[in-house]
Amino acid sequence: MSEVPDGVEMGVASRKIRPSATLMITRDGIDGVEVLLGRRAQSMPAFPEYWAFPGGGLSRVDKLAVEELDQLNGTNAAAIAAIMREVVEELGFACDNGKIVAVNNMARNLVVEDKANWLGQVKQGNIVCDTTGIRHISSRTTPPFGPVLFENTFLHIHGGSIGEVPQASIVGQTEFVEFTWQTAEQLLAKWQQYEMKIAPPVVTLLMQLKRTLAQFDGDMILSAEEMERQQIGRRSILFAHGVEVVPVKTATLPPADHTNSYLIGDPDGDFVLVDPAARMREGMEQLATAVERHNGNLVAIVFTHPHSDHLGDFDLLREAFDVPIWASQETASQISCQRILVDGEILQLGKQNWQVLQTPGHHPGHICLFGDAGLVAGDMVAGIGTILIPPNEGDMDQYLQQLQRLIDLKPHLIFPSHGPVIPLPQKKLTYYLNHRAARHQKVLDAVADGNQSLAQIAKIAYQDSPDAHPLLAQDQTLSHLLSHQRNGHIRQQENNWKMA
Repeated sequence: MSEVPDGVEMGVASRKIRPSATLMITRDGIDGVEVLLGRRAQSMPAFPEYWAFPGGGLSRVDKLAVEELDQLNGTNAAAIAAIMREVVEELGFACDNGKIVAVNNMARNLVVEDKANWLGQVKQGNIVCDTTGIRHISSRTTPPFGPVLFENTFLHIHGGSIGEVPQASIVGQTEFVEFTWQTAEQLLAKWQQYEMKIAPPVVTLLMQLKRTLAQFDGDMILSAEEMERQQIGRRSILFAHGVEVVPVKTATLPPADHTNSYLIGDPDGDFVLVDPAARMREGMEQLATAVERHNGNLVAIVFTHPHSDHLGDFDLLREAFDVPIWASQETASQISCQRILVDGEILQLGKQNWQVLQTPGHHPGHICLFGDAGLVAGDMVAGIGTILIPPNEGDMDQYLQQLQRLIDLKPHLIFPSHGPVIPLPQKKLTYYLNHRAARHQKVLDAVADGNQSLAQIAKIAYQDSPDAHPLLAQDQTLSHLLSHQRNGHIRQQENNWKMA
């Protein structure tokens, strides 16, 4: 992604904030308090293949249930109704007098078939709906880099001992493919070793649970009461162990309106700040707060490339951070830089190693950072929106080559500059490569069919993308044309393009 080209309107459609609810279910296990997590299916639009709590968005049936069921009352009544309905559908569970019980299969199948059936089944007595023991432990709004924002109410219930809680069932539902009961320590250890992908809010809640259980000698009821009292909201956004993101508002290409700055490295040792793009004091203070909160030592600022939506205000940055700037040779030619980063170089950041990858295409000096946690991708791919290859400084051939290089590396996750974490890197990178290669061929075919003007070639090549802005379509078509020209396939005669 790049700065917004001249002539393209910047307006970003306002994103609605949708209410949702999530339930942390715990039980007393052999090694201590265990937490139930489910692995989300690859088909899920958000966090596929991630381990997460059960839950979902609030619906009309949940609001109707508050009106018709006396036991649903208070501030979080609709959220509790949503959770009661969701756990029936996703787990085959219901809540009864502070315990977890199994739901009759026939009643559950009706809810899976149509969630509106849940209320009727409760009123008929086929599904129990008891709010005893449910506590509100946190409220968090999802970060602003996503296409949809959720105001999530996190609830908790302790189901009792390992022998009292039934097994979760994956039969019928399509969100989860498996479930696991493990202690917070066990889950966090696997997350730190990149053996489990755990949704960011779940990670920080597990960390809080671990601390609180230690404070109360493993007593889950006292710990839940303390978490309810504290009501800790979102602080750090941990995409992976050693990867914290701070979204900073910038003038970038819609629908994105933020650039992700990253704290990369050892959580208790050396780390770097990647693309601190703040141009307003508010953004700088957000970055400074994250750096101060970090347990490690900031050693440098790293820029992936010098586009304006990645470079912050240097006066603000110097005010907040007294550290050197590292970048590629091409980026260093445009900004003051104290260390030149080269392809293949290893950055040792405490107990973590990150390799510098020079990935030209979007910009000749573009770099990525690659480590066990995944790929800090800059503008190679995006979690929201698209990536531009600027005709004046980009190179479509190099971009396609670098996409293949990244596919071969098989990163654990991708941390883009715009949008949320990319959980299925091979799928995303392969899509980008195939999509761009197909567009590359469409441009050549349009010229071969006798279309000569840039506007007409772009119109033909982007027939499958009617919502693409005409100026952006022409901009990217020109990048493809220049690539074909460099390879000797076509030639430019005045303002027309013809086969060579």
